[in-house]
Amino acid sequence: IWQTLLIFIVGTFYLRISGRRTISQMTMPQTVIMIAIGTMLVDPVTGNGLWATFGIAGILVLSLIVTEYIQLKFNKAETIISGKAVPVIQNGTLIENNMKKLRLTVDQLEARLRQVGVTSIHDVEFATLEANGQLGYYLKPEKQPATKEDIQNLLNFLQNGQSGHVFNQNNQNQHNIFTETLKENKDN
Repeated sequence: IWQTLLIFIVGTFYLRISGRRTISQMTMPQTVIMIAIGTMLVDPVTGNGLWATFGIAGILVLSLIVTEYIQLKFNKAETIISGKAVPVIQNGTLIENNMKKLRLTVDQLEARLRQVGVTSIHDVEFATLEANGQLGYYLKPEKQPATKEDIQNLLNFLQNGQSGHVFNQNNQNQHNIFTETLKENKDN
């Protein structure tokens, strides 16, 4: 029984060190390390060495930390190890070449869009499949919900006949986080 408790305590400690993420948020190296640690923590229960298992699990977590540090310092290493976001929709149109590379069907993409409340591909300005498998998207301006700022500007306009802020689409696109992914994809 003491070995089981020790395995639980050490396993929890190693998982805590490796970072707080759910399986769906993990990068490929994190997923591999977590599966390896989970598999290894069973070994002492079946009779293999307890301390050797803890040592190897510690080395795996350390290698994960080093890998993540390298990814932080070198953008090229991040691309090689974890991958980058891949655009799948641009201006309401599917990017079929990228979807084929990702082995992502239109039905799968539509299902992901429905899960986040998007009813039509044509409503989406940009959509990317992130390195962790999540879908990132940006709706076309006319399909975006109104913000507090939009409502305040409308109220100011109705009350005073003037708009406090003129919407500039070009300025918004310059600060759009999807443009980096789209530029990188055009270069490849």
